[in-house]
Amino acid sequence: MLKVDRSALYTFWFRHYSRREFKKHFDKVRVFGSANLQNVNREIPMILYSNHSYWWDGFWSQLCNEAYLNQNLFIIIEYKQLVRYQFFRKLGAFSIVRENPREAIETLNYAVECLLSPSAKPNGLWIFPQGTIESVEKRPLNFFNGTAKIAEKILQKKHSVYLTPFATRIEYLGEQKPELWLSFRAPKILTPESSINPKVLTEEMESEVTSELDLLKERGIAKDVRGGEILVEGSASINKKWDLFREKFFPKRK
Repeated sequence: MLKVDRSALYTFWFRHYSRREFKKHFDKVRVFGSANLQNVNREIPMILYSNHSYWWDGFWSQLCNEAYLNQNLFIIIEYKQLVRYQFFRKLGAFSIVRENPREAIETLNYAVECLLSPSAKPNGLWIFPQGTIESVEKRPLNFFNGTAKIAEKILQKKHSVYLTPFATRIEYLGEQKPELWLSFRAPKILTPESSINPKVLTEEMESEVTSELDLLKERGIAKDVRGGEILVEGSASINKKWDLFREKFFPKRK
């Protein structure tokens, strides 16, 4: 198992590098529901979970954490992927091997340890229960139940944990470069009195993310960006540069 090897210096560098990459590859990074992340109890650890549809997931989790939550970010990444991109360990990533039950249990226990570790900042775990990158259109999402088991283990040691569903989708809105959309629902507090059943909880979590994905798809069809906060504005694409050039040198006659 590959554990977290956090580096403040590397995180500072990655903050600027990732923003540059977002500006290069996306017209905008747009966030819906960011207000849902405000006014949370910072004494309560948080698990944020989503569909896993893009290679970019490890990038924007760091971006959103810094913009809205200011937590110690932890993120679970498939072992094969983390071996290839070990720099994510510097940001708070650790690995999982789902095909090996013993190693998978070790990862779940380590996740609990990370979320409950004493810190001046709250702890947050970003997890993608599909396990591997799947099409954003795939239904059902088929979540693994590891996230629910982590919550169950936390509540054996602490009275509450937040579960925060969100969804992500890449959408083209008539520009050369697409927009990256992230949509957060309000965190839910889970307590021991909630009578956790990992199977039932996993089904509920999957339903929440599926519903949010469907809403994002409807937004895309309608080109409805109302309520979306622009977190990163991309650099000008070819079509925008051409429009500016034409306006400057070949203005329309009135």
